[in-house]
Amino acid sequence: MAKPISVDDFAKRLEAALGGRLVSLLLYGSAARGTHVAGRSDVNTLLVCDAADESLFAALGPVLRDWLRGGHPAPLILTAAEWRGSADVFPIEYEDIRAAHRVLAGRDPWPGITVRRDDARRQLEQELKGKLVRLRQAYAATRADGPALTRMIAGSLAGFFTMWRATLRLIPGDRPVPAPPAEVLAQAAAAIGFAAEPLADLAAHAAGAGRLRLTAADPRAAAYLAAVARTAEFVDHL
Repeated sequence: MAKPISVDDFAKRLEAALGGRLVSLLLYGSAARGTHVAGRSDVNTLLVCDAADESLFAALGPVLRDWLRGGHPAPLILTAAEWRGSADVFPIEYEDIRAAHRVLAGRDPWPGITVRRDDARRQLEQELKGKLVRLRQAYAATRADGPALTRMIAGSLAGFFTMWRATLRLIPGDRPVPAPPAEVLAQAAAAIGFAAEPLADLAAHAAGAGRLRLTAADPRAAAYLAAVARTAEFVDHL
């Protein structure tokens, strides 16, 4: 069996396969923030290219085959025009990627990219309220089943830590937004106004320092829902 390729080998092979069609290839997410948990976290990449046509996907195929074999997701793909015109649509994602990324191939795509605070706040409120409704729905369905509740909460953590980082960026001031989940939790709890201590095990799980195990009607799950609800309320009034 062929050995899975590294992220740097993936970048070199992708650059060779696409040539001038590759504008930028970025590594982002936990692998760029230094919070990657082996076997649990994805290695996320973003490809900016000249056009997303069938010939591009044909050229990507052989390189992606070996990349996917390593359990990694395919890159997000945007054309250069889409990249320049989508900061108002994906402001949270743009700011989170900008805060922690590495250019693997091509040029730096950030010059000229501006994220408006109003766009970020609006998207964040919508994302939080939508995720809160779905989280409550899932909690109602899994509350009496410890293993199912654990899977549900654990599966949602990455998204909500992204939301907490986005919230901290919206708060006026020069305080940097941390990367480690425990520090994100502590800052968010203090700024937003919810209890951090009941969520310590969730932050440890997100950091790979422990494996979350919840029981039926676990109070940590209820505290998590309350923290998310408080965050949605806080952002609504920013």
